[in-house]
Amino acid sequence: MTRSLSFSLPVTVVVLAIAYIYFSTVFIFIDRWFGLMSSPGLLNATVFTGVALMCVFNYTISVFRDPGRVPSTYMPDVEDSGNPIHEIKRKGGDLRYCQKCSHYKPARAHHCRVCKRCVLRMDHHCIWINNCVGHANYKVFFIFVVYAVMACVYSLVLLIGSLTYDPEKDEEQTGDSFRTAYVISGLLLVPLCVALSVLLVP
Repeated sequence: MTRSLSFSLPVTVVVLAIAYIYFSTVFIFIDRWFGLMSSPGLLNATVFTGVALMCVFNYTISVFRDPGRVPSTYMPDVEDSGNPIHEIKRKGGDLRYCQKCSHYKPARAHHCRVCKRCVLRMDHHCIWINNCVGHANYKVFFIFVVYAVMACVYSLVLLIGSLTYDPEKDEEQTGDSFRTAYVISGLLLVPLCVALSVLLVP
């Protein structure tokens, strides 16, 4: 199930960052280190492109896929002896009822103030995908983070390698534009590696 899309500045920033890192990695770091038309250059470009495509694919699904909504007709089965406590609050013993949505909600469903509805197995609302991470999109969100970490680490290795391989090569071409690309990429990659890696820690 997909959801309607509206403009989101954080999502736009993520898309632009992915595009910038990809083009910098392939057309600057790989090209300067190996030469894009050489066998090592083509191999690294192909592998990095594959990782980047998987990253973009899973990110897109995370953005568009509905995280899972509680059906408006949902009613807890209070007479089910095999599952008698799952729909009861920890305090007070009352059935879990959402005052804002005006209906009952199952275990681990929570009301999102941003999405303005209850989400099944809600983990959190992520501004970077402009969506909740819940039952239906948790797996693809996690896979996206894994591929994003791989891409960032890979790009950072290529960035460092291209700087240390032959610093005197093409001195005339290593002007302000190249320096700017290296600085911006470094400022993007280092924080991203740290922040995304934290998300993978259980």
